[in-house]
Amino acid sequence: MIEEVGWEHLVRAGGDLSFLIFRVLDKKGRVHVMEIQLDKAYPRVPPMVSADVPYVFNLKWSMNSRLKNLVQQFEKHLEKLQAFWSTLDEIDRSLQIVDSKQASRAIPSRQIHVGNGCFIILFIDNNDPRSLPECRFMGLGNTVNSLRKTWKRNVDKWERDKAFLENLECLLNTQLPRLADAETNNHLDECGICYAQYLPIGDELGPQTGSATDYTCENNSCSKAFHSMCLVDWLRSITTTRQSFNVLFGNCPYCSEPIAVKINATKN
Repeated sequence: MIEEVGWEHLVRAGGDLSFLIFRVLDKKGRVHVMEIQLDKAYPRVPPMVSADVPYVFNLKWSMNSRLKNLVQQFEKHLEKLQAFWSTLDEIDRSLQIVDSKQASRAIPSRQIHVGNGCFIILFIDNNDPRSLPECRFMGLGNTVNSLRKTWKRNVDKWERDKAFLENLECLLNTQLPRLADAETNNHLDECGICYAQYLPIGDELGPQTGSATDYTCENNSCSKAFHSMCLVDWLRSITTTRQSFNVLFGNCPYCSEPIAVKINATKN
């Protein structure tokens, strides 16, 4: 069952195979995690699918369907959302997002700092992301009213062929605050293997006890964070992993890019 999708794509599986979590790369190299829940009557009963997408595709399933058919349908669904995610990426990598850690690929809205204690909430159409977004204004009365009037006055200036940020600043008639480089990494990420920010506290973990994630995939389209200890344990379970002195060489569990992890600071 798993072989037809590929063990290299498997992130996690339930002991009774009641659920499977796979990572799937889209055409832009973005990593997506898809969870499949299998009923006891599988394959007579179709699987349940959840993923980091704004809406789940309508699964086509029959008694002859297999997991690889499900994954193929998911990949086609990802293709339809490429322009939507490119727009979100443009926003997330450039502007100051409120609660940026919660700004997932499944959420079509972004709350953005515009300065002077004001914010805008943009709602991106996932089926037509280059169209004029719905916009709501929040903040101090006079400033917000001025921004709202400027937006309404310039709304006809939105051009589908322009970059999203260029359109946005044109309608607001202001340059939006940019995301400072120092702010891009000011939050802690959960480990892509144990799904926790911090390792447990205990003597058996030695110097790593209670530590935060300390390894990040260098693939910019992935950038998944890990505890080096979790990553070492995972790499040791993969038969293709190579070791040279105190370094393990393998592939990222999410995007398959080459990675190298030192093992001298991990548990024995």
